[in-house]
Amino acid sequence: MAIEIRKLIPGLAEDYVNFFDTTPHDDNMDEHKCYCVCWCNDDYDGKDFSTVDKRRKYALPYVKGNNIQGYLAYSGDVVVGWCNANTKADCLKCASWRRFMDYVPLEESNTGIKVKSIFCFVIAPEMKRKGIATLLLGRACKDAFQDGFDFVEAYPYKESSYQSSDFGGHFEMYKKSGFYVSLETEQGLVMRKQLK
Repeated sequence: MAIEIRKLIPGLAEDYVNFFDTTPHDDNMDEHKCYCVCWCNDDYDGKDFSTVDKRRKYALPYVKGNNIQGYLAYSGDVVVGWCNANTKADCLKCASWRRFMDYVPLEESNTGIKVKSIFCFVIAPEMKRKGIATLLLGRACKDAFQDGFDFVEAYPYKESSYQSSDFGGHFEMYKKSGFYVSLETEQGLVMRKQLK
């Protein structure tokens, strides 16, 4: 099985939205489909993401405007996976950061440290456990290094936390990819990979 990882660009917006249209979310409930619009580099103020239709409406212009950034995994012409990877400092006003990430430390603005954040993965059900998330993560780390980032940071949830889910990626995958735990809290883990 050949998997090709492509960086999300505006020209892939239709593929991106179609993937979310046809791929179940974590819990297989259509009303929870996120289109990843809550993990982006746009300010959440004044936005309404309360329904799947409203989230879908934001998805196309967000991809076309580079507000959602990340990678798509293709098997032939079909998208089978997604990884949201955006600049941490650009996402502090997004809906999900404001709601879930108050435990994550922020870099001082005067340090010049650049962090790429891995926010989530979505893998087509029939393609899970085939290493696609690992391929997506590898590409995100490779590009982050080439783009001059200091760290890649990820936020896998602990099983005992209030939001146990696998969309943040699994601890073992990050560990095998060279990440270490930089912070452990009741809400979750902060894992980092140093690139320089």
